[in-house]
Amino acid sequence: MSEPAIISAKALGQLALPGYCPRCFWLAMNADRLPFQIFPGIFSAIDSYSKNVVHGWFDRHGKAPDWLGPLGEIRTYKSPPHYSKFTVLDEENAIVLRGTPDGIFIMQDGSYAIIDYKTARFTAYQDDLFPMYEAQLNAYAYIAERLEVRPVSKLALVYTEPVTGNAEASNDSNLTQDGFRMDFKARILDVEIKPELVTRLLKIAGGLLHMPSPPAGKDGCKDCAAIASLLHLAAV
Repeated sequence: MSEPAIISAKALGQLALPGYCPRCFWLAMNADRLPFQIFPGIFSAIDSYSKNVVHGWFDRHGKAPDWLGPLGEIRTYKSPPHYSKFTVLDEENAIVLRGTPDGIFIMQDGSYAIIDYKTARFTAYQDDLFPMYEAQLNAYAYIAERLEVRPVSKLALVYTEPVTGNAEASNDSNLTQDGFRMDFKARILDVEIKPELVTRLLKIAGGLLHMPSPPAGKDGCKDCAAIASLLHLAAV
């Protein structure tokens, strides 16, 4: 077996997007760091806060918040392991798959539900990204089952949508002496469990990640065109 490649559940999910480019994927996975990347930390902070709110409610009240009701009868939560512990080796494709789910819940029947928080409104743009999120959650289920966190009976996306209407903005109770507060409304979207999806994507990933040089790009890929433009500028 060749030296295993390492891929996160989120990166694996990119291969499920209809317009993914094999060349861009290879370059992104093999680069030490990608240039011109700016990602506001506020989204990670809100996701972390969402987890703390849910776990804190469990600890204080011994039950799930009401807005998690659509997930079913939850007994308690399991603190998600660090990605270094939540990892499996796919020997067939020589890939180490790893990641950290946002939430793992133990249901009343002893099975597990795995969720991922998304701080966003559910819009057409989010719908376009659904194949990636679906694959990411299924990758978590794939890892969990092999680490004896099983059976996984449910996967879901929990969208925490900011409530920013005019009525909320003009509500004096939302203003404090040192700033203002913003409410979030939860919306839960069930995700189908598809172990065969992960198997298929691992095979694709294995074929790409073990290539010694990048494959051809997807016809019409705008990122490939941008890279070619940068290389042209650098050569001038």
